[in-house]
Formats: sequence, C-alpha cells, structure tokens
Amino acid sequence: MVIEGSNMAEAHPVGFQWVMEAKARGATIIHVDPRFTRTSAVADTHVPIRPGTDIAFLGGLINHVLSEGRDFREYVVAYTNAPMIVREDFADAGDEDGLFSGWDPETRSYDTSTWQYEGAEVAAASGNRDQWDVVAGPAAEGGGGGGSDAGTHKVSHLLGRSESAGTGGASFRGSPERDETLEHPRCVYQVLKRHFARYTPEMVSRVCGMSPGQFTQVAEAICANSGRERTTMWVYSVGWTQHTVGVQYIRAASILQALLGNIGRPGGGIMAMRGHATIQGSTDIPTLYDLLPGYIPMPNAHEEMHLRDFLAADAAQKGFWGNMPAYVISLLKAWYGDAATARNDYCFDRLPRISGDHSTFTTVLKMIDGECEGYFVLGENPAVGTTNSKQQRHGLAALTWLVVRDLQEIETATFWKDGPEIETGEMRTEDIDTEVFLLPAATHIEKAGSFTNTQRLLQWRHQAVEPPGDARSDLWFVHELGRRVRARLADSGLDRDAAIRELTWDYPTEGPHGDPDAHAVLAEISGYRVDDGSQVDGYTDLRDDGSTACGCWIYSGVYADGVNQAARREPAGGESPAALEWGWAWPMNRRVLYNRASADPEGRPWSERKAYVWWDEDAQHWTGHDVPDFE
Repeated sequence: MVIEGSNMAEAHPVGFQWVMEAKARGATIIHVDPRFTRTSAVADTHVPIRPGTDIAFLGGLINHVLSEGRDFREYVVAYTNAPMIVREDFADAGDEDGLFSGWDPETRSYDTSTWQYEGAEVAAASGNRDQWDVVAGPAAEGGGGGGSDAGTHKVSHLLGRSESAGTGGASFRGSPERDETLEHPRCVYQVLKRHFARYTPEMVSRVCGMSPGQFTQVAEAICANSGRERTTMWVYSVGWTQHTVGVQYIRAASILQALLGNIGRPGGGIMAMRGHATIQGSTDIPTLYDLLPGYIPMPNAHEEMHLRDFLAADAAQKGFWGNMPAYVISLLKAWYGDAATARNDYCFDRLPRISGDHSTFTTVLKMIDGECEGYFVLGENPAVGTTNSKQQRHGLAALTWLVVRDLQEIETATFWKDGPEIETGEMRTEDIDTEVFLLPAATHIEKAGSFTNTQRLLQWRHQAVEPPGDARSDLWFVHELGRRVRARLADSGLDRDAAIRELTWDYPTEGPHGDPDAHAVLAEISGYRVDDGSQVDGYTDLRDDGSTACGCWIYSGVYADGVNQAARREPAGGESPAALEWGWAWPMNRRVLYNRASADPEGRPWSERKAYVWWDEDAQHWTGHDVPDFE
C-alpha cells in the first residue's frame, strides 16, 4: 500500500486500523509525504517529497513501468485503452512547446477533437465544454451535427458533458481502431511511453528531492507487488486534492494502477480518504453547481435547448451511461411528479442553467459587488475555512442577510463583531448592515439518515436522542424552508415560480418537531414505479417513458424490496468476503468498481488467491464474491 498525500494514521484512524492489520499479515506500507508523521513512523518506508511535485514522482513510476516492460500486459490489452489508436493529427505536449494540439490562446482552452481515437469519440470528463459556436439543433436527430464526427463532437460539448463518473465511465461512441500488439506508434501505449520518457529517476530526484535510490526502491516494490498474484493499493487525501492540479495527480495514479493491473481487483484500486462522514455523499447527490445527482451534467444556458437535444448529445452508445435518458427523466419525475409529462419535456425547462462560473470564489466577488444579497451557510465556516478568508469576510459584510446553521457560534456568524478586521479597524461593526440569523443544528446522534463513506458505502444512522432546545436537523430546515416558500408562492401566477410550486414536497413527518421521515427521502432517491409506488431493484429498472421516478440513479436500489438496505448490520457483512450485507454500496451494492477486470477475458480469475468474480461455465453465468460490474 502506497499512502501519498495523506496522514492516514492521524486523520483517518478508524480506516487505518486495517492498514495496520494488513501490515501485521506481511503487507508493505510506503508513505510518500513531505513530512515525517505518525503514518511515516509505522510505515515500512518513508519517502520524502517536495510539496507539489507528485506528478513528477508518479510520472517517473509510469516511465519505470513502461521502459522496463513491467506492465501487466494481458490485463492492459484487455481492459485499458492502451491498444486504441489516436488520430493522426494529435500532437503531444512535448512536440509543440509544451502544449497539446488544439490549444486556443484566446480562450485559453483546448479543442480536443484531435485527441480522439481513430473511429470513435470519448467525451471530455469535465470542465468547460461550451467552446464552439454551433447550433444545438442537429443533436435532436440523433447526435448528428450534419452527420460528421466533428459536428457530433462539437454538439456534444456544446450541450455540456460533465463528469461521467460512477459505474459507466466516460461517454463513448463508435468502435476505435486497435493494435493489440501495442506496437503502433499512435496507439495509446506508445503515446504514453513517449510522453513519460522524460521522467527519469534523475529528473524525479531533481524535482522531488528524493534520491534516485529511494525512487527506484518504490518503483521496484510496486512492480514486484503487482500482476497476476498480487495487487498494490494507492491512498490519497487532501494532500492531493487541495492542490490546483490535484485532478492530474489522481489521473496519473490511475494510469499507473491501470498499467499494473491494479484496478477492479481486491486489494488494488485508488482509495480517496474523505474528511467527513458523508463527503462522498455530498459529491454524489451533489453539492457542485455544475452537476445534477449521480454526476449527470447540469445543462448550460442556451437560447433554445430541449430535453431531446441534451440527451442526444450526452447519452453514450456503450455502457450504463447509454441509459442516461432513463436516469434524467426518472430524476425529473421524482422532482416534479404528475407535473412532469412527455408533453412538457418532463419539466426540463424548470432546471437551472449554467451561465458562467458559479463557484464559491465567484460568488464571494458578487457579494462584494452587491450582486448577491443573501447567503446560506450550512456545515461550513468560510470566515476562517475558505481560501482567502479575508475576502470571504468582506463578502459577508456586504450581504443584506446571512443564515448560519451550526452546532456552535462560529466565526462566520460573529465576523461583524470580533473578526480580525474589526480588531484592526479596517471594518467597524456599526458600518456592517448584514442581518445574521444563527440557527442551532442537530448533531449526528440527534437525527436519522444515511451517510456515504469513502468506499461509496451507504450506512444508516438511527436517532439516539432529540436535539436540545431549538436545534433542528438540516433535513427539517430545508424541508420547512421549502414548505414555507411554497406556501408564499401558492397563489403566484408567475411562470418563474412554477419550478418551486410544482415540486413534489409531500414527505411524511414524524416526532415532536415534525421532522421529515428520512426513510421516505431515501426511498425517493432509490426510485419507484409511478403507477403503484413499488420500489425498483436498481437503475437497470429505470425507464425513459415517465413510468419510474428516481432521485439519484447511482443510488437506485438502496431501498429495493421496500427495505432500507443502508441499515443492514449483518455481522462481518455476511458470508461474502466483500461484506455485501453490511450497509449498501453504490452502484447496485458493488464493493469494487470495474470488477470484471479481476478475471481474464475468458472469465477465469487471474489467480485463485485473488479470485473475486468469475464465469461459471456449468451454470453459464457470472458469479463470485461481489456484484459483477457489467451486464
């Protein structure tokens, strides 16, 4: 196990107990970190690294694997894009002054058309896709753009693909040309080999600060511990994600793990250590402005765009993302119920549209400029916990009103009387007109509900005690706020208010304070059949004809059979080594994503010791310890 960008022993001690258990059984623990921490103290090897140089370190490991021929070749050919041939007009960053082909200096962005495979296209994973001045209409006829590949590519980006994460991977169209010998100069394997050749041990040492010997020790250790019989796991945390290029760190690690055959297999993969109990859940449902639940992209603002345009551009031809129309229409049915029909595009026009950068950094500038007058802060403390906290406090001081919900009186609620700027005289309390509402929140033992941890596992917390005084759960607050706003708008004839008036907002309540039943919310998220209200078994049951409703497709099935699967507490998780009966993991209770890769192309486990899912020739179906991650 390589832990990089994480002080797991101190920051995630409950999870770290299993690292120590593995070490006691003979596993090797390597800690790559600028500091010598308690994680370093119990690791077999601590490798010092300069902050911010992880890409060079990972690039060196990739170069070692490729130049020494240490990749798991059968796995790489079968389960990665290494054999796929890239278009002839693609230019690598090393060939054009550090820039890939397609760079536009005016927009400071890439047109990725030349990055595609010969004979197929893969959507960009994230970022601003809205780069071309083309009309959205052609997609309505099946993704056309006049029938040309370039037109399809441009239209798909215009309509806004976001992170096609989760069970299906990036949206995919066509059948790419392949060279399974991996010798073709434009196959992905050879492109990688050329790109990472510059990351020599000497270069890594110069950039990262470790000795060439320390680097080589890690490189040899992970190669020796990967292949048919063994797997290596990578662990990261905010030591990676809080860098501006954190995404590239994780993608580099993904390349390395794929080359070594460590994805989709037990004891392998890349583990993201989350900071709070349900940070993963907040990502899934989600909190990001450019996503809808389940990593469906939020549509961009255009003069005219219908649901069929959006779906034609974003649905894949392969994998589970090919069913995206069913996911989107089921989501709209969950939100708008009987008001969502085929005739009105299932209320697709009610969804907000992205019209620019709506991140927290842009929002605080709008607060300072007077464009944003009100602000809700739930479970956050921007006055001291966000980048450029001084700017945040200036933004708070420019608001008309501020709502803070927390367990105690935090700095964001008191910036106007005891902030640093008050002490220095830069601000005066009497000049700050912000009206602050500080509302006490319930703790995790004072409310019921699910949380989703680092391994996509939903677990249920039962309420132990009632919250004291006026403290209420976040679920109560949001539900009650929505109920009161809807009451205010009940008689409004304005079309702009229909997005609120027509929402389904009929959750049953319970307890002395009228808390919404968290079970009912989870059941809606899981999905049901509109005609009889019966729960669906999973997202393969969802339909694009309005007959199903589902609040988040990747969570579909967590309430299958009308049972709260997240509340399961079978000792040791039941009979399966994957602990399938302890809580519920999205999607479809799979504990290891891409687990088809744990067996060879014929369905035989790479090794009996690492057998996970396999093809049963006698029964003619897939079986194993986990839910197969494919049909």
